[in-house]
Amino acid sequence: MSIAAAPIESSTLALLALRCPRCHQGKLFTNSALSLTKFTDMPAECPVCGQAFEPEPGFYFGAMYISFGFAVGTFAVVGILLYYLAGDPPTWVYVVAVAIITLISTPLVFRYSRALMLYLFGGTRYDPKWTARHAH
Repeated sequence: MSIAAAPIESSTLALLALRCPRCHQGKLFTNSALSLTKFTDMPAECPVCGQAFEPEPGFYFGAMYISFGFAVGTFAVVGILLYYLAGDPPTWVYVVAVAIITLISTPLVFRYSRALMLYLFGGTRYDPKWTARHAH
């Protein structure tokens, strides 16, 4: 299994691929999102460039607000879809549908909340010349 991939030039695409914000190569998470017991595991630093993935203690508490935004979006989209496609079913259908979608999407919401937090507030930007300057 390879630790690093080819650099991704676009920061948006690197974020979507869950790569390091500085080198766009190192993976932010050590295990697959399908690993239900280890989908949260992150290395302390980027395996490629050494960028710290937790800039300060408690840094990812802010990711809870991003997760909340994802949850509101989930509620809204599921609610609108059920209302228009299922003809406004009983309340229990809304509750069950939102609960199921929320459970299924938890690993992705967790990962993208952390990635967005790191990209937006981690204090690091992509440096395409970093790899060339620091290659061993």
